[in-house]
Amino acid sequence: MKTPARFARRAALLSALAACFASTPALAQDAYPSKPITIVVGYPPGGSTDLTGRAVAQELGNKLGVPVVIENIGGAGGAIGAQKVASAAPDGYTLLVGASNEIAINKLVTKKVKYDVKDFTAIGLVASQPLVLVASPGAGVKNLAEFTQKVAKNPGKYSYGSSGVGTSLHLAGEMVKEQGKLFMTHIPYRGVAPLTNDLLGNNLEFGVFVLSSGLPHIKSGKVVALGTTEAKRSFTTPDIPALAESPQFKNVDIGVWFALLGPANLPKPVFDKIKKALNDTLQSPDFRKKMEASGSTVAATTVNMDQYLAAEVAKYKKIVEFAKIEE
Repeated sequence: MKTPARFARRAALLSALAACFASTPALAQDAYPSKPITIVVGYPPGGSTDLTGRAVAQELGNKLGVPVVIENIGGAGGAIGAQKVASAAPDGYTLLVGASNEIAINKLVTKKVKYDVKDFTAIGLVASQPLVLVASPGAGVKNLAEFTQKVAKNPGKYSYGSSGVGTSLHLAGEMVKEQGKLFMTHIPYRGVAPLTNDLLGNNLEFGVFVLSSGLPHIKSGKVVALGTTEAKRSFTTPDIPALAESPQFKNVDIGVWFALLGPANLPKPVFDKIKKALNDTLQSPDFRKKMEASGSTVAATTVNMDQYLAAEVAKYKKIVEFAKIEE
């Protein structure tokens, strides 16, 4: 016959085991990170998102004390890489450095994208970079006023190019059209290289570049900068006016931004550790120097990501609906 003492000892043992198992996830989170972290970039090496991702990876690795490696997964405008992270285990070992295109725009322009903003844990904004509206030498305009006058007088005659349908560059061009009440035809290219060739060869009148991509051609005089697309002038090109300085384009405010995200439901202890490391990264002089050299402005550590992403998606949705953009 089992005595009360034996029942008590067994109950105590079971209680101790239950407590041990219950604490295992917490212990694992407390130990985070205990192995290398992968940051996915949804583009091939060498582009602005990849450069940003590598700079973030180096700093996070130093601050978290484990290797942080980049995995480039190109295709579908960054969507394939983003989908991998959205589907990953929420343990903090698979993260995404993504741009506005795959995080906030793709879902609005194509039904092929199955993930949404809510499928990520937004850890923090990293940096942003303006776009720039340019004219080819053969367009015959030297500034924004001449551009506006020429296009307004000849609706439908002129075209502008971007690096593809549904990209930030495309949306910026459509925002210029909407704000300025202008009619131009959009020519989508398969990337920046063919767009550049047609602009420099005077086969296209106007185009939209990421500032860092367009700057060499602007400095060499091969294209004419008409204005940058964020609300204020870029610190890297203080001589190029912001389009918003013109009353006709006062509400033009769009650029390319980069953010660090994880899968949805990232545990708070893991999130807090990555967030602290990211905030320390954003305040690192070496990191800021790298970002500024590439034409990017480092984000503030105080950005509320939920509010920021909601505002960005609403802005893009308005442009997409105006231009009837769909893939």
